[in-house]
Amino acid sequence: MSNVKRASKRRILTGVGAAVTAGIAVGAFALVGTATADAHGSAGSGQVKPTIVLEHGAFADASSWNGVIARLHGDGYPVVAAANPLRGPHADAAALRSVLDHVKGPKILVGHSYGGSVISEATPNDPEVKGLVYVAAFLPAPGESALELTNKYPGSTLPGALDPVSVTNPDGSKSTELYIQQDKFRHQFAADVSNAKAALAAAGQRPIAQSALEEKATVAAWKTIPSWDIVTTQDLNIPAAAQRFMAKRAHARTTEVAASHSVAVSHPGVVTRVIEEAARAAR
Repeated sequence: MSNVKRASKRRILTGVGAAVTAGIAVGAFALVGTATADAHGSAGSGQVKPTIVLEHGAFADASSWNGVIARLHGDGYPVVAAANPLRGPHADAAALRSVLDHVKGPKILVGHSYGGSVISEATPNDPEVKGLVYVAAFLPAPGESALELTNKYPGSTLPGALDPVSVTNPDGSKSTELYIQQDKFRHQFAADVSNAKAALAAAGQRPIAQSALEEKATVAAWKTIPSWDIVTTQDLNIPAAAQRFMAKRAHARTTEVAASHSVAVSHPGVVTRVIEEAARAAR
């Protein structure tokens, strides 16, 4: 090959490489720009979308929000699904507080089941928390416990489905951890979820300290922060009547769903819609 041809070939390859590099750079910039626009509202709108902070409840973990997270991400919302230690409202609120302090800007807090007690305890005086969304959840007033509210109305079959485990703590003391018996999990907790998903959730459930359900609330953020509530009418953990009582007392904007306690898994679209309603109201 002549020197002229070789030089010409080098120029062509160099040009192609530069074009590819430029294309990758532009593509990466576009992706970053899209993510930024999604997190902060449409370009040029000057509006910031609040971060959605999700707090799971007992007998579950953060993966129970997966369907909701996917939809929120698709609509451009930044999301944090916090890990709930399930030790007691006061201790768990402190853990959630550390997450909230790390997330800057406006926030919408969402609590499922016992997670409702935690978001109520963690945020009574936080000006960046613009709304609370309770999903088949507890909204305790000061002096009330989750166990007390569950028993306020008939209908919960949870006690007969529990599997208590005695554990030895680091200091040598004994305490009781509560699971749901795996063969009863779907009926009790997730009757409208597929057998396969319910089996995975049963195997991966996180236990709650029995004392956490007996610990009394000290504050109630729903008294000062706008709230939304999803009431599950086929719930065997928290009777629908108890959920309605708490929602009415909090003057929450209420949506009723014919669903089990695991409504975020069985009806993620409904849960997402209510969360985004709260987010839009906050902007």
